[in-house]
Amino acid sequence: MADITKNMTIGEILRTNPDVAPVLMEAGMHCLGCPSAQAESLEEAAMVHGIDIDELMSKVNAV
Repeated sequence: MADITKNMTIGEILRTNPDVAPVLMEAGMHCLGCPSAQAESLEEAAMVHGIDIDELMSKVNAV
């Protein structure tokens, strides 16, 4: 499976690996289906939610 990058949108990530959804939800990103998720990169979303992107990337790519 392709690695997920912090530059991918949440929508792209979920299409690449839907199993990442619970990881994002646990991190505090509860609006996975909202319009922002289709346009916002994972890094941008992490910044908005006050989440450490490096820690999140470790968890996301472990799935």
